[in-house]
Amino acid sequence: MDAIVQTLPSTGRLEVDIRVRAEMNVSAYAARHKVNSFVLDEISYMMHAGEPVLVLANRIFWRVPVILSMKSRGDVGEVGLIDVDVETGQMQVTPKLISEMTARAESLALGSTSPAAR
Repeated sequence: MDAIVQTLPSTGRLEVDIRVRAEMNVSAYAARHKVNSFVLDEISYMMHAGEPVLVLANRIFWRVPVILSMKSRGDVGEVGLIDVDVETGQMQVTPKLISEMTARAESLALGSTSPAAR
């Protein structure tokens, strides 16, 4: 498991003492399953969840990549990320995010079927 800390200074002395408390009600496996079910039901059967990464920011959440797969090519590429709160299991999904993932998926699919990509 990786931990990502956001908003660190880019220069100067850095000293980090981290003490984080959260009820870990949602495991990486559960977050991945939740995202997988969502993308299959709501976006496309050609997408699936990837391996979650734990992110420590203003809240603690699993960041789950969404991957486009094609029967003829396997995994084509990442189309977006969905965050899942470790305490509540709530996914951070907006219509804009869904639209952006769909557009990226279409672009990747078109690129992978062009003669140059073969």
